[in-house]
Order: sequence, then structure tokens, then C-alpha cells
Amino acid sequence: MIPKHVFVTGTDTEVGKTRIATGLIAVLQKQGLKVAGMKPIASGCDWLDGQWQNEDALAMMAQSNVTLPYSVVNPYAFEPAIAPHIAASQVNTEVSISKIKAQFEQINGEAEAVVVEGAGGWLVPLNHTETMADLAVALDLPVVLVVAIKLGCINHALLSIESIQQRGLRIAGWVANHLDRQGESADIIDTLKQHIAAPCLGVVPTLVDGQSAADFLCRED
Repeated sequence: MIPKHVFVTGTDTEVGKTRIATGLIAVLQKQGLKVAGMKPIASGCDWLDGQWQNEDALAMMAQSNVTLPYSVVNPYAFEPAIAPHIAASQVNTEVSISKIKAQFEQINGEAEAVVVEGAGGWLVPLNHTETMADLAVALDLPVVLVVAIKLGCINHALLSIESIQQRGLRIAGWVANHLDRQGESADIIDTLKQHIAAPCLGVVPTLVDGQSAADFLCRED
């Protein structure tokens, strides 16, 4: 069962967090809820309609059934596709967790459920002193870990799980995500299931046009 509010993180960047986040939004919508997505920090943005916008944030907005201004969904949007704290420093900006929390509360006031997607991995720096983990703690949300099934993911996943637990946050579950067709994935997933106490919320295959991660999340099979 997916909590109404979750923080989606990944074992690294480019592990498919957005397709899992949008899938989670869809699953919650099937429960009859008003669901909004939030991408607090995004780098790698395009100039659209007079502001920097990110395709991941736009995808979450498209899936949501709550209408919100882009700047609320994605308060920190940076042009270069680099680490958020470096992108912010290049434009003389510092990411503020308190600002993000205030905008999360605004979204929470209009939606019954909110799916928040982080940037990069669990310990990506946000500024000189804080990381993505500090943001999750400030929002006090259950965490869903996206694991891209590939060589090395077992170590990355277990380290991430350990760090999440050390922060005192609840792990709502994890998702095995196939970014491409991989061999030996069943053994990797079995190993992860043996070593992670939190539930596996789904095994998502390489998706084809018309498929959604929601079709593979929270299924008993």
C-alpha cells in the first residue's frame, strides 16, 4: 500500500525516478484521490513560457489531477544538467529547504496526496551544508527508493536503504526498475528482496509506448 504522501529517491541519477513517480501518482489517482506531483529541484531545463522548465516536472504535472503553477511544482529550476548545488551557485542562488517546505505545504493544502521527486541520488548536495536527505527529513515523508536493475545496483541500493534508515525515515518500499533489457535481473531482484526488509512495490520492465509504470506497481504477482 502506497502512503498518500511519499518522497521518491533513487540509487543514482538517471535511474527512472520520474516514470516511477508518475506511476505512483496514477496509482493514487485510481484510489479516487486528488494527487499532485512536486519536483522541488531540477537541473537541465528549457526556457518555456518565460521561465526555466524541466521535462520531469512537466511530466508530473501532466499526470496530476490538481492544477498548480509551474513555479510551485518546481521552485528551483536550473538550465545546465549538472548537480543542483553547482547549478545554483552558477546563478548566485542557494537552495532553501524552508522555501521548498512552504511550497509543499501549499500543494498539500490543495491535494489529498503529494508525490515528491528528488533530484539525483539520496545524498546529492543542495547547498553548502544540506543534502537531498535533509529535504526528505524536513518534509517528514515516507521514502520510495527506485533501483535501476544493473551491475552494481545491489551495493547502491543497500547503502541508500541504510542511510534512509539512519535518518529515521520510514521506507515505504522500493521499486525494481528496468531501464533496458538486462540479463540476470531475476537474481539481482531476489537478492535485493532478501536484504531489504521494506516491501518491493513493483518490478517495472522496459516500457513500450502506451505503457505506464502504474501497470506494474503494487501488484501481488
